[in-house]
Amino acid sequence: MKYVAAYLLAVLGGKAHPTADDIADILESVSADVDHKRLDKLMKELEGKDVNEVIAAGREKFSSVPSGGGAGAASAGGGGGGGGDAAGGAAAAEPEKEPEKEAEEEEEDEDMGFSLFD
Repeated sequence: MKYVAAYLLAVLGGKAHPTADDIADILESVSADVDHKRLDKLMKELEGKDVNEVIAAGREKFSSVPSGGGAGAASAGGGGGGGGDAAGGAAAAEPEKEPEKEAEEEEEDEDMGFSLFD
């Protein structure tokens, strides 16, 4: 990812087609290690391509990837009808409360009993 980010930074900086040296210079300016094999692979993949077209193609691929979780399915099943559905909606709301409590407990464990602001 750092090679792609450096490539995009070079493009934003005004170079339509950055070279491997441009990308290496950007990465070395922040003391990042440069793996020239990976950098060469990226350069071969992007050779002769417009970065805007590559980004557009990536967006099309992401649009076909399903996203979301079980919460969407539960809310979709709860809507649309009589009084029985209201009870189903209330039952769906209860499991959501439990993960929130677990998340709070995990956060407390992560800071090992002290805070940056204590």
